[in-house]
Amino acid sequence: MREVAFIKQNKEKWLEFEQAIFGNLKKNPDDLASLYIHLVNDLSYAQTYYPKSKTVVYLNHLASQTYQKIYKTKREDTNKLIYFFKTEVPLLVYQYRRYVLYAFLIFGILTAIGVISARNDDTFVRLILGDSYVNMSLENIKDGNPVAVYKSGSNWGSFVGITFNNLRVGALSYFFGIFLGFGTFYILIINCIKIGTFQYLFYKENVFWESVRGIWIHGSMEIFAMVIEAAAGFALGASILFPNTFSRLNSFKIGFKNTFKIFLSTMPFTLMAGFLEGFITRYSIDMPHFLSVFIILSTLSAISYYYLIYPFKVHKKINLKNT
Repeated sequence: MREVAFIKQNKEKWLEFEQAIFGNLKKNPDDLASLYIHLVNDLSYAQTYYPKSKTVVYLNHLASQTYQKIYKTKREDTNKLIYFFKTEVPLLVYQYRRYVLYAFLIFGILTAIGVISARNDDTFVRLILGDSYVNMSLENIKDGNPVAVYKSGSNWGSFVGITFNNLRVGALSYFFGIFLGFGTFYILIINCIKIGTFQYLFYKENVFWESVRGIWIHGSMEIFAMVIEAAAGFALGASILFPNTFSRLNSFKIGFKNTFKIFLSTMPFTLMAGFLEGFITRYSIDMPHFLSVFIILSTLSAISYYYLIYPFKVHKKINLKNT
């Protein structure tokens, strides 16, 4: 069957799905489950005969939304918070996985720009970080504690102040996605170039390893969460730019509803990063090397698994249940 004929034959049925999921058409869970079976069959057919078609993308999106609607209605004895982090967010991250990839690529490129600029222009570090911060860091390096800045203030005061700032930056990165993703890109430019410049300063002063041992105790989760927030911002902008079969307004509503959940999921990691920065990083210079490395690798592994591996496991598990 030609793709045009396939679409024409099933268009009304798919529109009914859309109304049941996104519109005002009320369906009980059993009816939704029945519709879902038909939808999965159509998706399988399209994947077989039109594998590179936009029809596959559309049906895959519709199937994932239908699944969430069914199990959000039918699940029993499941804590909503557990379901949110265990199933709902991973499925959404899988759905928007291309934007996670884009965010990491952009992060890497912009950070490299910061490093290269600092390396080739002696004034760049001070331009980006400011004279006072650079002078303070150089003094700390001379005193044998490159990350002494993290010892300033009380534990609780540092934790609250740092966490609030990180949440603010994350919120800006996400919500600025409404400007077609360009706002998110702007926030990434500012922060990534600072990160690259900041790390090059320590490299130039031959204390790179000492800085890594301190900064990345909290930085692993903090920076990773920032990239995921940027991915959510890019996906939000894309929902406006690329509405597919939906009206632009409906596409934005769906995009905001989904990406906001991804943004919310980063908050526990941001809080943990703030806790580590306020209470642990300040002791990194006196900490055994193996312990600082263990904390860095543990935090990086935890957040990497949750956003880069676990979503694929959840998606695969759901597909097996429905085959």
